[in-house]
Amino acid sequence: MKGYTVPLSPRGIANLAPAPPWHYAGTVVAVEFFTDPDAAAATLPRGLTPDPDSAGRGVAMFIDWQYSSTNLEYLDPARSQYREFFITLDAHHDGTPVSWCPYIYVDNDSAMARGWVQGFPKKLGAVHQTRAYTVGGPGTPVLGPGGRFGASASSAGQRIAEATITLQQPVPDPTALMGRPLVNLRHFPNLTAGQHDRPAVHELVMAVLDNPAVSDAWAGTADLAFLPAHGEELADLPVQRVGKGFHFDLAYTVTDLTTLTD
Repeated sequence: MKGYTVPLSPRGIANLAPAPPWHYAGTVVAVEFFTDPDAAAATLPRGLTPDPDSAGRGVAMFIDWQYSSTNLEYLDPARSQYREFFITLDAHHDGTPVSWCPYIYVDNDSAMARGWVQGFPKKLGAVHQTRAYTVGGPGTPVLGPGGRFGASASSAGQRIAEATITLQQPVPDPTALMGRPLVNLRHFPNLTAGQHDRPAVHELVMAVLDNPAVSDAWAGTADLAFLPAHGEELADLPVQRVGKGFHFDLAYTVTDLTTLTD
């Protein structure tokens, strides 16, 4: 039986996700926000602590992704294209500033499988965002001053997040948008009777992004709301105020991660 993720199969092409490398390119609508520091701290796993300089700060990201591996998977857009929404919260690991991802939603099963391998707690959702086209005209915003973009996410038919941004100026140092390393929790439970409280895997990991690149980065004003929904806890992080909004293209490759604790 061959394959990297399930289902393993005789030829090894039926698996949800092949072995890395995993290459990503996407367009991001992002909003900086500030929530209740205690609510943010309540989401942190053991090994992470609130950032004393920015407790309660987070970033909401809506991304229109395209993925490929070693076989030009982007030529199969039905499988390789997907959309995603997630938030990160500022935290510390052993005194190092990091980002923590408590909630993430995606509309593609292969992306969900890759995410669980990396430690992202991905759930199914529907994510949408405004697109910009270079042809111009009234059907598209400009990717420049005054350009307005909207984004939304829903889960199980319930809207959970919505955002708008209005671009003002280019970002002078786009690399700053990738400033904090991202920390996830790889958690796989145990089904054996009497061992449900002892997961098979429970380890804090740091994402390793090869060849990260950001282009066409713009910043501006923003609005953001997290909406209450049955079976969700995103709205338990109330948006008390927003910072800047961002629009940029992003690319990187995943082949590895760093285990911090187990």
